[in-house]
Amino acid sequence: MNEKLIQDAKKYVNKLLMPLENHYYHSYEHSIDVMTRAVYLAKKEWLSDSDVEVLAISGLFHDTWFVIQYDKNEPIWAKIAKNYLKSILYPDEKIELIQNIILATDPAYKDPKNYYEEIIKDADMDNLWRDDFLKKNINFHKDDLDKLLIYIFFGIILWGRLGYIALYNPHYYIENPSEIIAIWKWGMSFHGGCTWVIFATLLFSYIHKYSFWQ
Repeated sequence: MNEKLIQDAKKYVNKLLMPLENHYYHSYEHSIDVMTRAVYLAKKEWLSDSDVEVLAISGLFHDTWFVIQYDKNEPIWAKIAKNYLKSILYPDEKIELIQNIILATDPAYKDPKNYYEEIIKDADMDNLWRDDFLKKNINFHKDDLDKLLIYIFFGIILWGRLGYIALYNPHYYIENPSEIIAIWKWGMSFHGGCTWVIFATLLFSYIHKYSFWQ
């Protein structure tokens, strides 16, 4: 495996993925994890140095499309890898192979056609089962987490109450508006509270630049 080529590719991918530095999953660190695991699995299968190199490059580039768009983007990352590799005069037959390997990391791609695709899919999913997954991928700042809990707490009270009023007894509260704030007299809607939790999390994620799924 050409170590200088891999080091140069790392620098290029790191620069590409810098906008995703705080992303909870698809980041440069994840790309390094996938590359490292792919190399490990390839060596365990006694693949040639050339095959190990191809898998290492595929692991590095497999998430670079996130800098352009989030969904339906598998062809984009393959094109990014292709353009970079052509610029360094990498062999065309290996570029085509790397593109196909990268496309295999699409979760919808269910049937790997060769050991390259099997290895890259295993490497990509490997860290989901590791002990350090939560530590590495859930990186809320404490102050932000406190804000989210405040959003949710007060929102549940407000929207739980409004949901109950709107769904179960609107006429009574129209006639007795002073009773609207009397939450101690029962009357909280699960549906209203649950709706707020989802909305508050979406709003918080947008404002503080987190992924909703984080």
